[in-house]
Amino acid sequence: MNFDLTDIIECVIALLSAIVSAFLIPYIKNQLSENKRSHLNFWVKTAVKAAEQLFGSKTGQQKKEYVVAFLLSKGIVVDIDEVTALIESEVYKLTEAAE
Repeated sequence: MNFDLTDIIECVIALLSAIVSAFLIPYIKNQLSENKRSHLNFWVKTAVKAAEQLFGSKTGQQKKEYVVAFLLSKGIVVDIDEVTALIESEVYKLTEAAE
């Protein structure tokens, strides 16, 4: 009695491919996204502190432009709304710490 293992091997390969597609690839993407967010948060925090130190009482718009230019100089290209939210969050933290 001969068994043709080709069909079984094809099924196993298809199953493994489905598992990789369903679990491993999303996991890797999530890890990369978390690293990117962490990296972005670090540089936004640094840039906000620098802007506060450099510009003091100048307008928030000038400070925001500095932060955005700083991020671009680091090669970080992000959505302006995301950056604005992160900047506001860091400014809030700084003002809370000062009180």
